[in-house]
Amino acid sequence: MKLPYNVDFNGKVVVVTGAGGVLCGTMARAFAQAGAKVAALDRNEEAVKKLAGECRAEGFVCEGYQANVLEPETLARVHAQVRKDLGPCDILINGAGGNNPKATTDNEYQHEAKEGQKTFFDLDADGVDFVFKLNFQGTLLPTQAFAKDMVEKESGCILNISSMNAYTPLTKIPAYSGAKAAISNFTQWLATHFAGSKIRCNAIAPGFLVSKQNRALLFHEDGTPTARTQKILGGTPTGRFVESEELLGGVFFLCDEKAASAITGVVLPIDAGFSAYCGV
Repeated sequence: MKLPYNVDFNGKVVVVTGAGGVLCGTMARAFAQAGAKVAALDRNEEAVKKLAGECRAEGFVCEGYQANVLEPETLARVHAQVRKDLGPCDILINGAGGNNPKATTDNEYQHEAKEGQKTFFDLDADGVDFVFKLNFQGTLLPTQAFAKDMVEKESGCILNISSMNAYTPLTKIPAYSGAKAAISNFTQWLATHFAGSKIRCNAIAPGFLVSKQNRALLFHEDGTPTARTQKILGGTPTGRFVESEELLGGVFFLCDEKAASAITGVVLPIDAGFSAYCGV
């Protein structure tokens, strides 16, 4: 992987949740390549073990751990193991999150709903609850587990993953949009709460990326773009999606204690210009 610029995280212990996915897996690889000792966490143990093995084969330091970010007991156990294997956490990337079909409507507008389609009134309460828990508690609980190391050292950095949904909600996904808005708010709260402990907390707000979770919304089975994709790209000045590796420059910058020493409580859009265009 070609890093966006030369940065030295040598000796830093970086914990990445959600590292079994493409987005956070890319971040975990990048931090390892930049000299960090990386703890890759995910519910999918096979995925993070594979990631860790590939990083070590390239000469980098990375360990994979099975962890459910909604289970405090599991996080406490993994935290203890990470301290034993790699040392106390210096940087925490709260990358675990996502949406759920049970919390998604079939139509953008209620008046367009057809019989048999899932409308706002059909949204599953448990599905909505799961989305909020996965995104919000899935950020809060790992922070409780790993930020203790930073408090002890009076140094460290927390990076959350918000979304452009947090600024203006997208149609069809009310729970995910609301949960990401909560992440932006929580980022500011954490920045204030930990300021006296010399811990910085920021977030990135990725624009539209193609992932396993949203591919079905963006492309038909034959690979052609859906109407939603056409609307997205039509509203993006650069006319394209964001690639996962394009997030790394912002991630590295916000986590660099020298470059961003006075930056805390911000949410950085990385959206190919989507938020700059009003549609006219």
